[in-house]
Amino acid sequence: MAPVTRAADATSARQWHETAGSGDRKGVWGLKGALGEAVALAGTLILLFGCPGFAITMWFTMTNLDSSLHNLCAYFYQQGPWGLYYLWPRPSAEAWLTLLVFGSLQALLQLALPGRRHEGPTTPKGNTPVYKANGVKAYFTTLALFVVGWRLGLFSPARIYDLFGEILSALNIFSLLLCFGLFVKGHLAPSSSDCGSSGSLVYDFYWGMELYPRIGSKFDIKTWTNCRMGMMGWGVLILCYAVKQAEASPGGLANSMAVSVTLMHLYIFKFFLWESGYWMTMDIAHDRAGYYLCWGCLNWVPAIYTSPALHLVQHPGQLSSATAAAIFVAGAACVFINYDSDRQRQVFRETSGKAKVWGRAPKIVNASYTTGSGGTKKSLLLASGWWGLSRHFHYLPEIGAAFFWTLPALFAYPLPYFYTLFLTLLLLDRAFRDDARCASKYGKFWQQYCKLVPYKIVPLIF
Repeated sequence: MAPVTRAADATSARQWHETAGSGDRKGVWGLKGALGEAVALAGTLILLFGCPGFAITMWFTMTNLDSSLHNLCAYFYQQGPWGLYYLWPRPSAEAWLTLLVFGSLQALLQLALPGRRHEGPTTPKGNTPVYKANGVKAYFTTLALFVVGWRLGLFSPARIYDLFGEILSALNIFSLLLCFGLFVKGHLAPSSSDCGSSGSLVYDFYWGMELYPRIGSKFDIKTWTNCRMGMMGWGVLILCYAVKQAEASPGGLANSMAVSVTLMHLYIFKFFLWESGYWMTMDIAHDRAGYYLCWGCLNWVPAIYTSPALHLVQHPGQLSSATAAAIFVAGAACVFINYDSDRQRQVFRETSGKAKVWGRAPKIVNASYTTGSGGTKKSLLLASGWWGLSRHFHYLPEIGAAFFWTLPALFAYPLPYFYTLFLTLLLLDRAFRDDARCASKYGKFWQQYCKLVPYKIVPLIF
Protein backbone atom coordinates (compact mmCIF):
# COMPACT_ATOMS: atom_id res chain seq x y z
CA MET A 1 0.00 0.00 0.00
CA ALA A 2 1.02 3.59 -0.44
CA PRO A 3 2.81 5.54 2.31
CA VAL A 4 0.60 7.23 4.86
CA THR A 5 0.41 10.55 6.64
CA ARG A 6 -2.78 10.57 8.65
CA ALA A 7 -3.35 10.09 12.37
CA ALA A 8 -6.51 11.12 14.09
CA ASP A 9 -6.52 13.39 17.10
CA ALA A 10 -8.53 11.31 19.53
CA THR A 11 -9.09 14.21 21.91
CA SER A 12 -10.87 16.49 19.44
CA ALA A 13 -11.97 14.18 16.61
CA ARG A 14 -15.49 12.90 16.15
CA GLN A 15 -16.27 9.60 17.82
CA TRP A 16 -15.67 6.35 15.94
CA HIS A 17 -19.33 5.74 15.14
CA GLU A 18 -19.78 9.31 13.89
CA THR A 19 -17.13 9.03 11.16
CA ALA A 20 -18.51 5.89 9.47
CA GLY A 21 -14.94 4.72 9.30
CA SER A 22 -13.55 7.73 7.46
CA GLY A 23 -11.81 9.32 10.42
CA ASP A 24 -11.08 12.97 11.02
CA ARG A 25 -8.05 14.72 9.52
CA LYS A 26 -6.82 16.46 12.64
CA GLY A 27 -3.11 15.84 12.45
CA VAL A 28 -0.27 13.42 11.94
CA TRP A 29 2.02 11.56 14.36
CA GLY A 30 0.98 13.63 17.36
CA LEU A 31 0.94 17.03 15.62
CA LYS A 32 -2.40 18.69 16.37
CA GLY A 33 -4.36 21.77 15.48
CA ALA A 34 -3.77 23.85 12.36
CA LEU A 35 -0.15 22.71 12.07
CA GLY A 36 -1.11 19.05 12.20
CA GLU A 37 -3.85 19.51 9.61
CA ALA A 38 -1.50 21.43 7.31
CA VAL A 39 1.24 18.80 7.57
CA ALA A 40 -1.26 15.98 6.95
CA LEU A 41 -2.69 17.70 3.87
CA ALA A 42 0.75 18.58 2.49
CA GLY A 43 1.93 15.01 3.01
CA THR A 44 -1.15 13.63 1.29
CA LEU A 45 -0.60 15.85 -1.76
CA ILE A 46 3.07 14.89 -1.94
CA LEU A 47 2.16 11.20 -1.84
CA LEU A 48 -0.58 11.60 -4.42
CA PHE A 49 1.68 13.25 -6.96
CA GLY A 50 5.02 11.80 -5.93
CA CYS A 51 4.47 8.07 -5.41
CA PRO A 52 3.81 7.07 -9.05
CA GLY A 53 7.05 8.68 -10.20
CA PHE A 54 8.97 7.25 -7.23
CA ALA A 55 7.78 3.70 -7.96
CA ILE A 56 8.82 3.95 -11.62
CA THR A 57 12.15 5.52 -10.65
CA MET A 58 12.79 2.66 -8.21
CA TRP A 59 12.32 0.13 -11.01
CA PHE A 60 14.46 2.15 -13.43
CA THR A 61 17.31 2.54 -10.94
CA MET A 62 17.45 -1.17 -10.15
CA THR A 63 17.19 -2.37 -13.74
CA ASN A 64 19.01 0.34 -15.70
CA LEU A 65 21.32 2.12 -13.26
CA ASP A 66 22.87 -0.79 -11.37
CA SER A 67 20.81 0.01 -8.23
CA SER A 68 23.17 2.94 -7.72
CA LEU A 69 21.97 6.15 -6.11
CA HIS A 70 25.08 7.85 -7.50
CA ASN A 71 24.09 6.81 -11.02
CA LEU A 72 20.54 8.04 -10.38
CA CYS A 73 21.76 11.46 -9.31
CA ALA A 74 24.06 11.61 -12.36
CA TYR A 75 21.14 10.68 -14.62
CA PHE A 76 18.91 13.47 -13.34
CA TYR A 77 21.83 15.92 -13.43
CA GLN A 78 22.32 15.14 -17.12
CA GLN A 79 18.64 14.95 -18.11
CA GLY A 80 17.34 17.79 -15.97
CA PRO A 81 13.64 18.20 -15.18
CA TRP A 82 12.64 15.98 -18.11
CA GLY A 83 14.49 12.99 -16.66
CA LEU A 84 11.38 11.37 -15.25
CA TYR A 85 9.55 11.72 -18.57
CA TYR A 86 12.43 10.07 -20.44
CA LEU A 87 12.71 7.09 -18.10
CA TRP A 88 8.97 6.45 -17.85
CA PRO A 89 8.14 3.34 -19.94
CA ARG A 90 5.19 3.36 -22.33
CA PRO A 91 3.02 0.28 -21.81
CA SER A 92 2.86 -2.00 -24.81
CA ALA A 93 -0.05 -4.20 -25.88
CA GLU A 94 1.86 -7.16 -24.44
CA ALA A 95 2.06 -5.46 -21.04
CA TRP A 96 -1.67 -4.67 -21.07
CA LEU A 97 -2.50 -8.24 -22.08
CA THR A 98 -0.34 -9.62 -19.27
CA LEU A 99 -2.12 -7.40 -16.77
CA LEU A 100 -5.54 -8.34 -18.16
CA VAL A 101 -4.86 -12.08 -17.99
CA PHE A 102 -3.49 -12.00 -14.45
CA GLY A 103 -6.19 -9.68 -13.13
CA SER A 104 -8.96 -11.71 -14.73
CA LEU A 105 -7.50 -14.96 -13.42
CA GLN A 106 -7.39 -13.63 -9.87
CA ALA A 107 -10.95 -12.33 -10.11
CA LEU A 108 -12.10 -15.73 -11.40
CA LEU A 109 -10.31 -17.60 -8.59
CA GLN A 110 -11.71 -15.20 -6.00
CA LEU A 111 -15.26 -15.88 -7.18
CA ALA A 112 -15.12 -19.53 -8.31
CA LEU A 113 -12.96 -21.39 -5.79
CA PRO A 114 -14.84 -22.86 -2.84
CA GLY A 115 -14.27 -21.45 0.63
CA ARG A 116 -15.90 -21.19 4.02
CA ARG A 117 -18.12 -18.26 4.86
CA HIS A 118 -16.44 -15.62 7.00
CA GLU A 119 -18.08 -12.62 8.62
CA GLY A 120 -16.02 -9.48 9.11
CA PRO A 121 -16.33 -7.14 12.08
CA THR A 122 -19.42 -5.04 12.58
CA THR A 123 -18.96 -1.70 10.85
CA PRO A 124 -19.62 1.78 12.32
CA LYS A 125 -23.03 1.67 10.58
CA GLY A 126 -23.87 -1.72 12.04
CA ASN A 127 -23.24 -3.76 8.85
CA THR A 128 -21.46 -7.12 8.83
CA PRO A 129 -19.50 -7.86 5.62
CA VAL A 130 -19.39 -11.46 4.42
CA TYR A 131 -16.44 -13.07 2.59
CA LYS A 132 -15.50 -16.41 1.06
CA ALA A 133 -12.20 -17.57 2.59
CA ASN A 134 -10.42 -19.26 -0.32
CA GLY A 135 -7.08 -17.45 -0.31
CA VAL A 136 -4.92 -20.56 0.30
CA LYS A 137 -6.63 -22.37 -2.57
CA ALA A 138 -6.10 -19.34 -4.81
CA TYR A 139 -2.42 -19.18 -3.77
CA PHE A 140 -1.65 -22.81 -4.62
CA THR A 141 -3.77 -22.71 -7.78
CA THR A 142 -1.84 -19.64 -8.97
CA LEU A 143 1.51 -21.31 -8.24
CA ALA A 144 0.43 -24.48 -10.05
CA LEU A 145 -0.74 -22.51 -13.09
CA PHE A 146 2.54 -20.57 -13.03
CA VAL A 147 4.62 -23.76 -13.18
CA VAL A 148 2.40 -25.48 -15.76
CA GLY A 149 2.23 -22.41 -17.99
CA TRP A 150 5.98 -21.90 -17.80
CA ARG A 151 6.89 -25.53 -18.50
CA LEU A 152 4.42 -25.76 -21.38
CA GLY A 153 5.87 -22.62 -22.92
CA LEU A 154 2.66 -20.61 -22.59
CA PHE A 155 4.57 -17.70 -21.09
CA SER A 156 8.12 -16.80 -20.08
CA PRO A 157 8.74 -15.68 -16.46
CA ALA A 158 11.93 -13.96 -17.59
CA ARG A 159 9.89 -11.98 -20.12
CA ILE A 160 7.71 -10.69 -17.26
CA TYR A 161 10.88 -9.26 -15.71
CA ASP A 162 11.76 -7.59 -19.02
CA LEU A 163 8.24 -6.14 -19.29
CA PHE A 164 7.91 -5.11 -15.66
CA GLY A 165 8.48 -1.39 -16.29
CA GLU A 166 5.72 -1.38 -18.91
CA ILE A 167 3.45 -3.44 -16.64
CA LEU A 168 4.06 -0.99 -13.79
CA SER A 169 3.22 1.91 -16.09
CA ALA A 170 0.02 0.17 -17.18
CA LEU A 171 -0.85 -0.50 -13.54
CA ASN A 172 -0.48 3.20 -12.81
CA ILE A 173 -2.97 4.11 -15.50
CA PHE A 174 -5.42 1.37 -14.57
CA SER A 175 -5.32 1.99 -10.82
CA LEU A 176 -5.76 5.76 -11.15
CA LEU A 177 -8.82 5.13 -13.32
CA LEU A 178 -10.06 2.60 -10.76
CA CYS A 179 -9.61 5.10 -7.93
CA PHE A 180 -11.53 7.73 -9.88
CA GLY A 181 -14.27 5.19 -10.58
CA LEU A 182 -14.48 4.32 -6.87
CA PHE A 183 -14.64 8.03 -6.06
CA VAL A 184 -17.61 8.48 -8.40
CA LYS A 185 -19.25 5.23 -7.27
CA GLY A 186 -18.97 6.30 -3.64
CA HIS A 187 -20.86 9.49 -4.44
CA LEU A 188 -23.49 8.00 -6.74
CA ALA A 189 -23.93 4.28 -6.05
CA PRO A 190 -22.30 3.07 -2.82
CA SER A 191 -22.52 -0.63 -2.01
CA SER A 192 -23.56 -0.08 1.60
CA SER A 193 -24.31 2.61 4.16
CA ASP A 194 -20.63 2.53 5.23
CA CYS A 195 -19.70 5.36 2.93
CA GLY A 196 -19.62 9.13 2.81
CA SER A 197 -17.52 12.19 2.26
CA SER A 198 -14.86 13.55 4.58
CA GLY A 199 -15.69 17.05 3.32
CA SER A 200 -12.50 17.23 1.26
CA LEU A 201 -12.20 16.15 -2.37
CA VAL A 202 -8.50 15.41 -1.83
CA TYR A 203 -9.14 13.12 1.13
CA ASP A 204 -12.17 11.53 -0.54
CA PHE A 205 -9.94 10.49 -3.44
CA TYR A 206 -6.89 9.57 -1.35
CA TRP A 207 -8.61 7.74 1.52
CA GLY A 208 -11.70 6.66 -0.41
CA MET A 209 -15.45 6.95 -0.07
CA GLU A 210 -16.61 3.39 0.65
CA LEU A 211 -15.52 0.94 3.31
CA TYR A 212 -16.67 -2.16 1.41
CA PRO A 213 -17.20 -1.41 -2.30
CA ARG A 214 -18.41 -4.39 -4.29
CA ILE A 215 -19.44 -5.29 -7.81
CA GLY A 216 -22.75 -7.02 -7.30
CA SER A 217 -23.06 -8.74 -3.96
CA LYS A 218 -20.16 -11.18 -4.27
CA PHE A 219 -17.10 -9.47 -5.75
CA ASP A 220 -15.28 -7.53 -3.03
CA ILE A 221 -13.00 -4.94 -4.63
CA LYS A 222 -10.63 -4.52 -1.66
CA THR A 223 -10.04 -8.27 -1.47
CA TRP A 224 -9.13 -8.24 -5.16
CA THR A 225 -6.82 -5.21 -5.03
CA ASN A 226 -5.17 -5.97 -1.68
CA CYS A 227 -5.03 -9.75 -1.53
CA ARG A 228 -5.30 -11.16 -5.03
CA MET A 229 -3.54 -8.48 -7.10
CA GLY A 230 -1.19 -7.04 -4.47
CA MET A 231 -0.09 -10.03 -2.40
CA MET A 232 -0.50 -12.65 -5.13
CA GLY A 233 1.20 -10.40 -7.65
CA TRP A 234 4.12 -9.97 -5.25
CA GLY A 235 4.54 -13.75 -5.10
CA VAL A 236 4.36 -14.23 -8.87
CA LEU A 237 6.75 -11.37 -9.68
CA ILE A 238 9.53 -12.58 -7.39
CA LEU A 239 9.31 -16.03 -8.99
CA CYS A 240 9.75 -14.34 -12.37
CA TYR A 241 12.79 -12.50 -11.03
CA ALA A 242 14.27 -15.75 -9.74
CA VAL A 243 13.83 -17.41 -13.14
CA LYS A 244 15.41 -14.40 -14.87
CA GLN A 245 18.41 -14.48 -12.53
CA ALA A 246 18.86 -18.24 -12.94
CA GLU A 247 18.70 -18.02 -16.74
CA ALA A 248 21.07 -15.05 -16.91
CA SER A 249 23.73 -16.43 -14.54
CA PRO A 250 26.16 -19.19 -15.56
CA GLY A 251 25.85 -20.76 -12.13
CA GLY A 252 22.08 -20.88 -12.19
CA LEU A 253 19.95 -19.80 -9.25
CA ALA A 254 22.05 -18.08 -6.59
CA ASN A 255 21.38 -19.09 -3.00
CA SER A 256 20.98 -15.41 -2.10
CA MET A 257 17.99 -15.21 -4.46
CA ALA A 258 16.68 -18.56 -3.25
CA VAL A 259 16.75 -17.50 0.41
CA SER A 260 15.16 -14.12 -0.29
CA VAL A 261 12.35 -15.47 -2.47
CA THR A 262 11.66 -18.44 -0.18
CA LEU A 263 11.31 -16.17 2.86
CA MET A 264 8.99 -13.84 0.96
CA HIS A 265 6.84 -16.77 -0.14
CA LEU A 266 6.74 -18.09 3.40
CA TYR A 267 5.36 -14.70 4.43
CA ILE A 268 2.90 -14.60 1.51
CA PHE A 269 1.65 -18.11 2.32
CA LYS A 270 1.26 -17.01 5.93
CA PHE A 271 -0.81 -14.09 4.72
CA PHE A 272 -3.26 -16.27 2.79
CA LEU A 273 -3.39 -18.82 5.61
CA TRP A 274 -4.46 -15.91 7.83
CA GLU A 275 -6.54 -14.07 5.20
CA SER A 276 -9.71 -14.21 7.30
CA GLY A 277 -7.75 -12.43 10.04
CA TYR A 278 -6.63 -9.79 7.54
CA TRP A 279 -10.28 -8.97 6.90
CA MET A 280 -10.42 -7.87 10.56
CA THR A 281 -7.49 -5.43 10.28
CA MET A 282 -7.30 -1.69 9.66
CA ASP A 283 -6.77 -2.13 5.91
CA ILE A 284 -10.16 -3.76 5.46
CA ALA A 285 -12.24 -2.89 8.52
CA HIS A 286 -11.28 0.78 8.84
CA ASP A 287 -9.44 2.20 5.81
CA ARG A 288 -11.63 2.92 2.82
CA ALA A 289 -11.07 1.99 -0.80
CA GLY A 290 -9.22 4.91 -2.35
CA TYR A 291 -5.81 5.83 -3.66
CA TYR A 292 -4.08 4.87 -0.41
CA LEU A 293 -5.22 1.26 -0.51
CA CYS A 294 -6.05 0.53 -4.13
CA TRP A 295 -3.29 2.40 -5.93
CA GLY A 296 -0.89 1.30 -3.21
CA CYS A 297 -1.66 -2.42 -3.51
CA LEU A 298 -1.70 -2.32 -7.31
CA ASN A 299 1.51 -0.27 -7.73
CA TRP A 300 3.48 0.27 -4.53
CA VAL A 301 3.43 -3.42 -3.58
CA PRO A 302 4.82 -4.71 -6.91
CA ALA A 303 7.33 -1.86 -7.23
CA ILE A 304 8.63 -1.64 -3.66
CA TYR A 305 7.83 -4.91 -1.87
CA THR A 306 9.52 -6.99 -4.59
CA SER A 307 12.58 -4.70 -4.78
CA PRO A 308 15.02 -6.90 -2.79
CA ALA A 309 14.53 -9.73 -5.30
CA LEU A 310 14.54 -7.27 -8.22
CA HIS A 311 17.97 -6.06 -7.07
CA LEU A 312 19.30 -9.63 -6.82
CA VAL A 313 18.56 -10.31 -10.51
CA GLN A 314 21.60 -8.24 -11.50
CA HIS A 315 23.52 -8.67 -8.23
CA PRO A 316 23.24 -12.33 -7.25
CA GLY A 317 25.63 -13.43 -4.57
CA GLN A 318 26.62 -16.88 -3.45
CA LEU A 319 26.46 -16.94 0.33
CA SER A 320 28.19 -19.55 2.45
CA SER A 321 25.92 -22.41 3.45
CA ALA A 322 26.10 -21.35 7.10
CA THR A 323 25.22 -17.72 6.29
CA ALA A 324 22.34 -18.68 4.03
CA ALA A 325 20.97 -21.08 6.65
CA ALA A 326 21.29 -18.51 9.45
CA ILE A 327 19.47 -15.83 7.45
CA PHE A 328 16.71 -18.26 6.51
CA VAL A 329 16.19 -19.52 10.06
CA ALA A 330 16.09 -15.98 11.48
CA GLY A 331 13.68 -14.81 8.79
CA ALA A 332 11.45 -17.87 9.16
CA ALA A 333 11.34 -17.31 12.93
CA CYS A 334 10.16 -13.74 12.38
CA VAL A 335 7.44 -14.90 9.96
CA PHE A 336 6.29 -17.52 12.47
CA ILE A 337 6.14 -15.09 15.38
CA ASN A 338 4.20 -12.62 13.22
CA TYR A 339 1.76 -15.38 12.26
CA ASP A 340 1.47 -16.75 15.79
CA SER A 341 0.70 -13.35 17.26
CA ASP A 342 -2.06 -12.76 14.70
CA ARG A 343 -3.36 -16.33 15.19
CA GLN A 344 -3.34 -15.86 18.98
CA ARG A 345 -5.63 -12.85 18.77
CA GLN A 346 -7.85 -14.51 16.16
CA VAL A 347 -8.37 -17.62 18.34
CA PHE A 348 -9.04 -15.35 21.31
CA ARG A 349 -11.81 -13.61 19.36
CA GLU A 350 -13.29 -16.81 17.94
CA THR A 351 -13.52 -18.41 21.41
CA SER A 352 -14.83 -15.23 23.07
CA GLY A 353 -11.76 -15.10 25.29
CA LYS A 354 -12.10 -18.66 26.62
CA ALA A 355 -8.96 -20.10 25.00
CA LYS A 356 -5.82 -20.14 27.12
CA VAL A 357 -2.92 -17.93 26.06
CA TRP A 358 0.52 -19.38 26.66
CA GLY A 359 -1.08 -21.94 28.96
CA ARG A 360 -2.91 -19.44 31.15
CA ALA A 361 -6.25 -17.72 31.27
CA PRO A 362 -5.83 -14.43 29.37
CA LYS A 363 -6.08 -10.95 30.81
CA ILE A 364 -9.15 -9.36 29.25
CA VAL A 365 -10.67 -5.90 29.04
CA ASN A 366 -14.42 -6.18 28.50
CA ALA A 367 -15.09 -3.17 26.28
CA SER A 368 -18.20 -1.76 24.67
CA TYR A 369 -18.74 0.76 21.88
CA THR A 370 -21.56 2.60 20.13
CA THR A 371 -22.55 1.94 16.52
CA GLY A 372 -23.80 4.54 14.09
CA SER A 373 -27.39 3.42 14.69
CA GLY A 374 -27.01 4.13 18.41
CA GLY A 375 -26.75 0.50 19.48
CA THR A 376 -24.16 -0.86 21.87
CA LYS A 377 -21.77 -3.68 20.99
CA LYS A 378 -19.40 -5.68 23.18
CA SER A 379 -15.76 -6.36 22.39
CA LEU A 380 -12.93 -8.19 24.18
CA LEU A 381 -9.41 -6.72 24.25
CA LEU A 382 -6.55 -9.19 24.77
CA ALA A 383 -3.79 -8.14 27.17
CA SER A 384 -1.84 -11.41 27.41
CA GLY A 385 0.65 -13.39 25.34
CA TRP A 386 2.22 -11.45 22.50
CA TRP A 387 -0.46 -8.80 23.06
CA GLY A 388 0.66 -8.28 26.63
CA LEU A 389 4.18 -7.31 25.53
CA SER A 390 3.04 -4.28 23.53
CA ARG A 391 -0.12 -3.13 21.78
CA HIS A 392 1.36 -3.70 18.32
CA PHE A 393 4.09 -6.25 19.04
CA HIS A 394 3.35 -8.14 15.81
CA TYR A 395 4.89 -5.28 13.85
CA LEU A 396 8.36 -6.10 15.20
CA PRO A 397 8.67 -9.58 13.62
CA GLU A 398 7.13 -8.23 10.41
CA ILE A 399 9.91 -5.64 10.16
CA GLY A 400 12.43 -8.32 11.11
CA ALA A 401 11.21 -10.62 8.33
CA ALA A 402 11.57 -7.81 5.77
CA PHE A 403 15.12 -7.18 6.94
CA PHE A 404 16.12 -10.84 6.69
CA TRP A 405 14.74 -11.40 3.20
CA THR A 406 16.68 -8.30 2.13
CA LEU A 407 19.88 -9.34 3.94
CA PRO A 408 21.00 -11.77 1.17
CA ALA A 409 21.73 -8.62 -0.88
CA LEU A 410 24.34 -7.77 1.79
CA PHE A 411 25.36 -4.13 2.21
CA ALA A 412 27.10 -2.98 -0.96
CA TYR A 413 23.93 -1.12 -2.05
CA PRO A 414 21.52 0.73 0.24
CA LEU A 415 18.54 0.80 -2.15
CA PRO A 416 17.28 -2.76 -1.47
CA TYR A 417 16.75 -1.75 2.16
CA PHE A 418 14.31 1.00 1.23
CA TYR A 419 11.42 -1.43 1.66
CA THR A 420 12.45 -2.22 5.25
CA LEU A 421 12.71 1.50 6.01
CA PHE A 422 9.34 2.19 4.39
CA LEU A 423 7.69 -0.70 6.26
CA THR A 424 9.02 0.61 9.57
CA LEU A 425 7.53 4.05 8.91
CA LEU A 426 4.27 2.55 7.62
CA LEU A 427 3.77 0.39 10.70
CA LEU A 428 4.76 3.18 13.06
CA ASP A 429 2.14 5.41 11.44
CA ARG A 430 -0.39 2.60 11.59
CA ALA A 431 0.28 2.13 15.31
CA PHE A 432 -0.49 5.82 15.93
CA ARG A 433 -3.63 5.65 13.79
CA ASP A 434 -4.88 2.43 15.35
CA ASP A 435 -4.37 3.75 18.87
CA ALA A 436 -6.30 6.90 17.99
CA ARG A 437 -9.10 4.88 16.39
CA CYS A 438 -9.35 2.55 19.39
CA ALA A 439 -9.33 5.49 21.83
CA SER A 440 -12.23 7.01 19.88
CA LYS A 441 -14.06 3.69 19.64
CA TYR A 442 -13.61 2.30 23.18
CA GLY A 443 -13.05 5.43 25.29
CA LYS A 444 -12.41 4.58 28.96
CA PHE A 445 -12.00 0.90 28.13
CA TRP A 446 -9.06 1.72 25.88
CA GLN A 447 -7.49 3.68 28.75
CA GLN A 448 -7.83 0.58 30.93
CA TYR A 449 -6.18 -1.50 28.23
CA CYS A 450 -3.28 0.93 27.86
CA LYS A 451 -2.63 0.69 31.60
CA LEU A 452 -2.31 -3.07 31.24
CA VAL A 453 -0.22 -2.81 28.04
CA PRO A 454 1.62 0.53 28.25
CA TYR A 455 4.03 0.07 25.32
CA LYS A 456 3.01 0.85 21.74
CA ILE A 457 5.39 -1.39 19.74
CA VAL A 458 8.73 -2.15 21.43
CA PRO A 459 8.37 -3.72 24.91
CA LEU A 460 9.96 -1.68 27.72
CA ILE A 461 11.04 1.03 25.26
CA PHE A 462 8.20 2.48 23.14
